[in-house]
Amino acid sequence: MEVGKTRTRWPVPTYSRVVPGASGRVLVVDDNKVIRQLIRVNLELEGLEVVTAADGAECLDVVHQVRPDVVTLDVVMPRLDGLRTAARLRSDPRTRDLPLAIVSACTQHEVESGLDVGVDAFLAKPFEPAELVRLVRQLMERRHGVEQADESDDAVFDSVLGAGEAERAGQAGG
Repeated sequence: MEVGKTRTRWPVPTYSRVVPGASGRVLVVDDNKVIRQLIRVNLELEGLEVVTAADGAECLDVVHQVRPDVVTLDVVMPRLDGLRTAARLRSDPRTRDLPLAIVSACTQHEVESGLDVGVDAFLAKPFEPAELVRLVRQLMERRHGVEQADESDDAVFDSVLGAGEAERAGQAGG
C-alpha cells in the first residue's frame, strides 16, 4: 500500500566509516543526501568520524550502537522530524546529555520549540563549513569538559548558550 511519495527510498543504508585517530564521532541526521555528504566531508576533513542517518527514526535506531559525541539534526524530515527526534533523545536516560545541534533553515517558532525540548545549538542553512566545524567542536569540548571535570570552558559556554545566559549562570554560581 502506497501512502505517499517521498524523496527517499527506505531502507537507506546508514553511512559509517571508521577514521583512524578520529577525535570524535558525529551522527548527522538529514533527509537530503547532498547535505549529509556536505556535512560529512567537512567534519571528516577536521578529523572527526561521521555516521549518517536519513531521518529521525533511523537516528533512534542507530544512536545507541554508534554512541556519538554530538548529533546534528535537520528539522523537516519524513517519518520523524528533528524536533521530535530531539525530544525522544532527551527523554532517554542513555542519550539525555548528548549534545544536539539543529542544522536547518529554522523559523523562530522551531528555534523556540527546539529550546523547549533541550536542543543545545542551532546553525542556519545555508551555513559556512567553518561555522559547522566550530559548533561541533564546541559541543564536543563542552561535553567532554562536563564529563571530565564537570566544568565548561567560558568561551564555549558563552557561544553555545549566548552571553546573557552565561552571564546569569555565572552570577548565580558565584
